[in-house]
Amino acid sequence: MSTNLLVQFEELGREIDSEPLDSHDAVDQFRIRFLSRKQGQITQLLKQIPAVAQEQRKEFGKQVNRLKQRVEDRITIARSALQATTKTLDSGIDLSLPGRRPLQGSIHPLTQTLEDIKRVFASYGFSVAEGPEIEDDWHNFTALNFPPDHPARDMQDTFFLEPPESERGGILLRTHTSPVQIRTMESQQPPYRVIVPGRVYRNEAISYKSYCLFHQVEGLCVDEHITLGDLKQMLYVFSRAMFGQNVKMRFRPSFFPFTEPSAEVDIWWPDAKLPRGGRWLEILGCGMVDPNVFASVDVDPEKYTGYAFGMGIERIAMLRHDISDIRILYENDTRFLEQF
Repeated sequence: MSTNLLVQFEELGREIDSEPLDSHDAVDQFRIRFLSRKQGQITQLLKQIPAVAQEQRKEFGKQVNRLKQRVEDRITIARSALQATTKTLDSGIDLSLPGRRPLQGSIHPLTQTLEDIKRVFASYGFSVAEGPEIEDDWHNFTALNFPPDHPARDMQDTFFLEPPESERGGILLRTHTSPVQIRTMESQQPPYRVIVPGRVYRNEAISYKSYCLFHQVEGLCVDEHITLGDLKQMLYVFSRAMFGQNVKMRFRPSFFPFTEPSAEVDIWWPDAKLPRGGRWLEILGCGMVDPNVFASVDVDPEKYTGYAFGMGIERIAMLRHDISDIRILYENDTRFLEQF
């Protein structure tokens, strides 16, 4: 095929590829220009085939058909794109509006409360210890001075996986984080200064103030010459950090098998709706480690003394954020969580 014809085909191909097809009118004009029966440039080339020399006719026809196919392909693609754009506009979406930012999560109030608690005690040299949620009866009760028939066992309704009379002496979901005290003292030598955050489980009736699982932070400090005054000062510093410098708190005598003496700590929670303008609310239990607990892990109670405490994270979170029902902390209601 002659050089002039090849140049003509190349120029026509560039025109086909470069023609803007950004509207339905532009597509129609493009189709008429190249494919109309009377004026179309591709149609005119097809009409010239009989006049082309016999030896060039096949190649000539092949080139023309290629150009025709390129025109038809551009028309098909342009019409599809324009149709999709029309559907988008008809759907009510305003493409001129700025984009919407994706929703971002936030830290759950229980997690935030736990992190604040850990931060307070870390500043006083407490490290974090962890232990298993599935425990044996010895770590959960016996080593903590709960004899098999001790009435204090009835204070904690337990989820047993294997009954106490089984070969392994009872396997259960831990009812408190205190077993990690025992595991810490078994594996290390004093002094100890640890906190133990974690989930615990109790077979209790679910209500606005109790749930079948909750979170605790256990604390243990053991060294020479540790006194009850050290415990009171540490908890006073903690309460001010969590509830403000003007917090009012009190210690009440109590009983726990693993501490002696034992106490519960209350804080004054202002409430104008109450006759006295507020009420005392318990936030934790505490006491000096009982010598029997030291004896169970071979720590010399004549040389070492220590204190322990345990607090519920849910209770502290509810007090800090004025939450009246513990169950809402576990419902994953976005209307509640978005507030944090």
